[in-house]
Amino acid sequence: MTSVIKVIGNKLEFNGKVYKCAYGKNGFAKNKQEGDNCTPIGTYPLREVFYKYERPKTGLPCQQISEFDGWCDDINHMDYNKHIKLPHFARHEKLLRQDDLYDVVVVIGYNDAPIVKGAGSAIFMHVAKPNYDGTEGCIALKLPDLLEVLAGTQSNTKISLNNEAI
Repeated sequence: MTSVIKVIGNKLEFNGKVYKCAYGKNGFAKNKQEGDNCTPIGTYPLREVFYKYERPKTGLPCQQISEFDGWCDDINHMDYNKHIKLPHFARHEKLLRQDDLYDVVVVIGYNDAPIVKGAGSAIFMHVAKPNYDGTEGCIALKLPDLLEVLAGTQSNTKISLNNEAI
């Protein structure tokens, strides 16, 4: 049976528990565009987990982040919305960051099958800022909450973003 993580506004529900979360600075969008700071509405698979320190308990594939891991957000490049190895000449995000926001990063399968240029990239579930400030389109939770949610995920777990009330 497929389990579903449900997100509506700043609440995430999974396995009978509700967690506070952050979402896009500009809310949710049905027609997400690159750089709009919106979280895409819809239901998506969880692809994999990148982690900085200790491998989280999860049924999802995991890999440790290195200085060579990035994510391409250049709409004019063939690697758009893909995990890349650094150095890379196209515009990108580094997954190994100085802050703790990407200590654990869950790749949400948004705009990846197929990839549509300009429809948004790097939609993740990751660690929230201390005051739950809005994200660039991701979902963010406190690290202990993120780890608790991950512990209940399997390879077929999906995330439903803002399409039904909790």
